Amino acid sequence: MTIAISIKINDGIVLASDSASTVLGQTPDGKLGVLNVYNNANKVFNLRKGLPIGAITWGIGSIGHASISTIMKDLRQIFVGKSQNHQDWKLDKDNYTVEAVAQHLKEFVFDELYAPVFKDPSQLRPDLGFIVAGYSANDASMAEEFQIYIKHGECSGPTKLRPQQNIGLTAGGDTEALNRLMSGISGALPQVLQDILKVAPNQIPQVMNLLQERLTIPLILPAMPLQDAIDLGEFLVDLTIKFSRFKPGPPTVGGPIEIASISKHEGFRWIKRKHYFDRQLNPQEESTRTGNKEIED
Repeated sequence: MTIAISIKINDGIVLASDSASTVLGQTPDGKLGVLNVYNNANKVFNLRKGLPIGAITWGIGSIGHASISTIMKDLRQIFVGKSQNHQDWKLDKDNYTVEAVAQHLKEFVFDELYAPVFKDPSQLRPDLGFIVAGYSANDASMAEEFQIYIKHGECSGPTKLRPQQNIGLTAGGDTEALNRLMSGISGALPQVLQDILKVAPNQIPQVMNLLQERLTIPLILPAMPLQDAIDLGEFLVDLTIKFSRFKPGPPTVGGPIEIASISKHEGFRWIKRKHYFDRQLNPQEESTRTGNKEIED
């Protein structure tokens, strides 16, 4: 499971996530269950070095033999023109849109990779979601967010999450803790309303909307400083990690917290990040092919 959060304010966007990767499989009693939880998955990505574009993911951690992290690095190679395929996808820093980047991500991840692997309708087709966020080349007034969501093998999006001038928070993955904190509502409430309080099924959406309207606590304001949005993102991920740790069942949200910010003037910046290698032992990597001395990870 995962918690992946995108917070948009006037000054930019914050992407925050945990690092847990849950491996499902057949348990000794023959049922589908959690075999293991690894706490070092990468879920926040800079899609093009030097450009204010990032992405965050939740859901399945790999497609075939490739992790989502590797797939995103493959896509980044395409965006910089280092791949023989999709030469027309190379991003021109002076002429690109966040929507077009999101569309290419959908085509690469779903059309080319996910759909062929999970083409059999009788097999389990796991969910996978992305938010692509950042600033378009010729429109840096406010950031944009586009969501791609694969559910039961069907892909929707890229869908613009909100009007460009609006701010807000979007979360993917295990959002139970966030829902209880921010709106005072559990995901189990609709079933309780129907089974215990005998609310008619066709009235439940109206009841839920009314409860959310009355109980939701606004944690985000348009003029919120970027540092405070970063602190909020870290708090909400940490809250979900601890909620997952102490509730019954395996802790499927956990590991190091990763945070990135995207702003109009500073672009994409890592705030918290983990590495599987010691950066002091790997300070530079000479590349005769590109002349780039920075480790690309």
